[in-house]
Parts: sequence; structure tokens; C-alpha cells
Amino acid sequence: MTLDSTASGTFVIAPTPFLPDGGLDLASAARMTEAYLKMGATGLTILGIMGEAPKLDAAESTAFVKGVLSANAGQVPVVVGVSSPGFAAMRALSHEVMAAGAAGVMIAPTPGLKGDDAVIAYFQQASETVGPAPWCLQDFPQANGVAITPKMVARIAADPRLVMLKAEDWPGLDKISAIRALEAAGEMKRLSILGGFSGLFLPEELSRGTDGVMTGYAFPELLVALCKNGPTEEMWDRFEAHLPLIRTDNQPGLGLAVRKYVLMRRGIIAHETARAPAPRLSPPARAEVDHLLARLGRRDPVAVL
Repeated sequence: MTLDSTASGTFVIAPTPFLPDGGLDLASAARMTEAYLKMGATGLTILGIMGEAPKLDAAESTAFVKGVLSANAGQVPVVVGVSSPGFAAMRALSHEVMAAGAAGVMIAPTPGLKGDDAVIAYFQQASETVGPAPWCLQDFPQANGVAITPKMVARIAADPRLVMLKAEDWPGLDKISAIRALEAAGEMKRLSILGGFSGLFLPEELSRGTDGVMTGYAFPELLVALCKNGPTEEMWDRFEAHLPLIRTDNQPGLGLAVRKYVLMRRGIIAHETARAPAPRLSPPARAEVDHLLARLGRRDPVAVL
């Protein structure tokens, strides 16, 4: 199974489960993968920003990827984040995960790039580094400080191996429209575009022409339904019931702790453990999440815990 520009639906970003002692929890990884598939995920993304990838050594990264691929058993495409400060590590991980059965890789620009030409040159080198793997460009300037305009995306997309854009600029809706306009005008090839941000703008993104979403919100069933049905009035009502928890999940710094706690409460992972340095929910914050879950459960049956 190979990632291509027809990819659509809900690519769930999976966290990396850990045991209380900090070791990999591969049993939870398998259970989590199976749960996401049952919820209707059309793809999985691992070792992303919320996957704590920089905290894993090479052997752990490989073990986790192989665990997810084994549980997935070729049912949906699996995208692996391979962003790294150096190309050597990127090359090694990319080649290993593709050989193990990954569908493609995801690359974010290294922080500190200045100017259009420097950014485009970086992605040209990165593409050669991971080649022949198809890849997804993660456009998240709030995380790395690198701005990528629609015309820069068009130049980068001249590389046939770039097949997907993860659109996480903020504000980014007009940017999505601008990219689709360039495609319609024949000024660039069509890419699969998936939104992010815990699904915070998913209805609007779908209306602007995205193909789905790539995020790790702990109730993927909502995202699956939205991508399948579109932003109908009925789906807007359901989406609005989730918005308070989505907002809490999307907090910079604390979102990972919220997400793991909810996944633990759902029985999808065994522990909420994250590797240091990592935020933890204070007792008041935990009580707030519990309150949101209780309210959500009264409005959406899938959220009854």
C-alpha cells in the first residue's frame, strides 16, 4: 500500500503509549491501532509531533512502527513522521519504515529556514533523502517558524514524490483555497490536503476543499463522520458538542496530556504516561476534562464512558 494524492478521510495521529517506567507499551500500541481501525480511520500517522518522536531512540522508533504495522496488517496506509535535524537520521528511519511496510513518510521543515529558496531547497534535499518514498509536507509554521506560501507549495509540488499536504497554518482557510485555485488553474498538480489542529476547523476546511483530516483528537468517530457526511447542519450540531473538548485537546503544551488521559479513560491505552519533558494534568485540569467528558457523553452516544 502506497500513499498517493487520492488519500482522503481521517488519518488518525497516534500517540506513543508508554509504561509507567517509561518503556514502550507495545500491547497498548496494538490495541490502539485496532481501535482506530474499528472507528473507521482511513489512515494512521505515527511518530508525529504529538507522538513524542524526538524522545525515542532509533531502536524504539523501529519497534513502535513495526508494532503498529503488524496490528494494522495492511488495512489502511500508515504514514511515519521522519523529520529530523539531520538528513542521516531521516534517511535511516525512512528507509527502514518503508521496508517494513509504511505507505509513506511525513516531513516538516527544520526550524530556522529563511527565504523561499532556502525552504524549497530543503524539501528538495529531504525528498532525495527519503526517496523513493512518497511523502507528506507538514505545514505547521506555528511549531517551527517556517512560513510556506501557496506558491511555494506549488514549487515544491513539482517533485512527483510529494503527494500530500498537512495544512496546519493558522489562519489557514484562505491558504487552502489559494492552493486549490492554483491546482484548478493548472499551475500545480493536485495534492491530497488534510487539516489538523485536533479537527478544530474541520467543517470549514472540508468546505474549502480539503480531503479530510490528520489529527489525534481522542474521539476519531466524530472526525470520521464529518469527513464521510460533510459539514451538514446535523454534523455541525454534533461537532459543536465536541468543541469544548477539542479546544482543550488543542492547547499548546498541554494537549498531549489531555489526549492521553482521554484515551486511557476510553480503555484504548493502558496508561497516560508521557516521557519527560512532558506536561501533566494537575488535579484541577483533570477535573475539568472529566467535566467536559461527562457533558459530551450526554450529547453524543459515542462519548459515553
